[in-house]
Amino acid sequence: MGQIKVEKNVGGIEGLAVITPTVHGDDRGYFMETFNQRDMMEAGFSINFVQDNQSSSTKGVLRGLHFQKHYPQIKLVRAVRGSVFDVAVDLRSNSKTYGKWYGVELTAENKKQFLIPQGFAHGFLVLSDEAEFCYKVNDFWHPNDEGGMAWNDPEIGIKWPHVKGDYPGSADASGYTMDDGTKLNLVERDQEWKGLKDTFKF
Repeated sequence: MGQIKVEKNVGGIEGLAVITPTVHGDDRGYFMETFNQRDMMEAGFSINFVQDNQSSSTKGVLRGLHFQKHYPQIKLVRAVRGSVFDVAVDLRSNSKTYGKWYGVELTAENKKQFLIPQGFAHGFLVLSDEAEFCYKVNDFWHPNDEGGMAWNDPEIGIKWPHVKGDYPGSADASGYTMDDGTKLNLVERDQEWKGLKDTFKF
C-alpha cells in the first residue's frame, strides 16, 4: 500500500499500529514521505489531523503518561533526532486488553512511527543524549482536561529500557537512574499521578 508498511494491533492490542515509511536514499542523502493521507486511508486509517507538535529533550527525560479525558486524541508519533522508547497503555474500560501496554523504540535511523488511538495513556523516555520528538494529533490541546497515570505502576509493569530503581510506592522518580547513572527527569506533576486502579478510564 503506497509508501508505508503497517503492522496493526501490535502487542495484541487492538488499534495500536507501527508504521514504517519507504525511504529513498542515494549518495546525496534520503527522501521519504512522513505522512500521506491516501496511504493511510488505504491502510484503513481515516484521521483528520489538526496539529503538529515537536519537543526537544535530553537523556533520562520521561514525559508521561498522559491523555485528555473528554477530548481524547489520536497521535502519530516519531523521533526525528536521537532515540526514544515510546509507550501506550490501554485505558479503554471495555477493551479486552485494558491495562496492557506496548512500547517501541523510535529513532532517527529506523524512522518508525507509532499510531496511538483514542483511549490510551501515552509517554516516552529519551534514550539518547538528546532527542527531538514529533507528533500529529487529531484534536487540539484542551486546558484543564489533561489526565495522567503513574509511569512506574507495578500493576502495569512497563519495562522501561536501561532504567534501574526500586518502586517506592508512588510515581516518585528520585530513586531511579539510567544504566550510566543519568537520573530520570520527570516534572513534579508526572510524579504525582496514581496507578491503574485509581486512574481515569475511557
